[in-house]
Amino acid sequence: MIPHRAPTSQPPARIAPLATLPVFHKLQGRFVVLAGHSDGVRWKAELLAAAGAEVRLFAPPGAFAEPFADARIRLQDRPWKPADFAGAALAIGDFETDDQAGAFAAAARKAGIPVNLIDRPAFCDFQFGAIVNRSPLVISISTDGAAPVFGQAIRARIEAMLPPGLAHWAAAARDWRRYVQASRPAYALRRLFWERFTERAMAEPERRPDAGDRRDLLRAFARDRQAPPAGRVSLVGAGPGDPDLLTLKALRALHSADVILHDDLVAPEILDLARRESERIRVGKTGHGPSCRQGDISALIVREALAGKRVVRLKGGDPLIFGRATEEIDACRRAGVAVDIIPGISSAQGAAAVLGFSLTERKKARRIQYVTGHGEDGLLPADMNWAAIADPVTTTVVYMPRRTLEGFVREALAAGLAPATPAVAVVNATRPTQIHRCARIDALPVALGDLPETGPMLVMIGAVIREIQLTDIEMNLPLIAAE
Repeated sequence: MIPHRAPTSQPPARIAPLATLPVFHKLQGRFVVLAGHSDGVRWKAELLAAAGAEVRLFAPPGAFAEPFADARIRLQDRPWKPADFAGAALAIGDFETDDQAGAFAAAARKAGIPVNLIDRPAFCDFQFGAIVNRSPLVISISTDGAAPVFGQAIRARIEAMLPPGLAHWAAAARDWRRYVQASRPAYALRRLFWERFTERAMAEPERRPDAGDRRDLLRAFARDRQAPPAGRVSLVGAGPGDPDLLTLKALRALHSADVILHDDLVAPEILDLARRESERIRVGKTGHGPSCRQGDISALIVREALAGKRVVRLKGGDPLIFGRATEEIDACRRAGVAVDIIPGISSAQGAAAVLGFSLTERKKARRIQYVTGHGEDGLLPADMNWAAIADPVTTTVVYMPRRTLEGFVREALAAGLAPATPAVAVVNATRPTQIHRCARIDALPVALGDLPETGPMLVMIGAVIREIQLTDIEMNLPLIAAE
């Protein structure tokens, strides 16, 4: 009898240590002290003025041959003095020696002003990052001063990904915000408005939003205020483990979830991609170990959705392959809860991709069959079609066979499966800890003796596996004979 356990709430992962705290400084209508006469100082002056600051630039007379076009940059034509820092928002300087830099930093700190010294991180209270400008959408990238060129390369990648037209949508968000805030709506309603806004912006990022967009969004917002939207459920495939294999639709679901009910098999790195405010509840099933009752899981899904929440039921692999999806879908439909399904990459697909072979092949494997390695009682399923398992032109994928593999092989051989049929067992498919063992099917159970006891395992059997080097396992291992 498999022991049961109750669903368990889990806090999100703690924020990893930060080298610096990313913040955005409001400078409109304030002044900044800037000292020096290098090209870096010229760039900083233009940057600060673009952010709305009055820049008081202390430099020797004639230091800048070309005048500044922005009237907010005011040359002082003299050295800085401690009194110049009074009331400043920031202090930035570029000096030839550490003594000059140290004196400037000390004077700024004495006045209570954050200071930055160009290319001298030891003197800095803050740093400038590489900037992606889609103002009022602004992205800054910092390497904590370690590798500015690396930061610039990352900035270039992000620049290529973000259409310039997003600046218009960001400006619209700033201008339309007052319409959303006016009625002091609940947080969930505000978030729903901005999710619809974002969906429209990302669908047509190069189009300038207009009054029609505002009207449509505000009308939907008014309807939501009259009748708050009901909760809904998404069954989401998390894939076999590698976060890069998560689909974009699955990622969007994680970003909008209020509650995430997840299996034990879901990689922590995937949960880290979810919205931080979402509640995470562990409702896992462990093969031959403590598991949550399916009835309890289905009831919890429905209860959270009826409370008006967006529920993500996150399952390893694909939710429609040995994921008990039918029971959860039926429970939602009986309760009148909307449910949608977001498929994921199956463990079989992920494992085959990593190992580099096709699951189908002309003349070698004309079909694929997925079978479970154990039933509800933890034993081999009594209704297994052993003749189909023995079909020589079929690729068979056996899920969760860790405790039953020896019996599975014995029955398959007795049904006519060729003893020399290639097979591979894979644990933790697509993850950094993935490990596999290859052998003839009659030798595979013995070949698995050194595999770890934990982690999801599947076995793939068929002629298509011939491309993997079967010499991974010595062929003189003890064989399992058909009874």
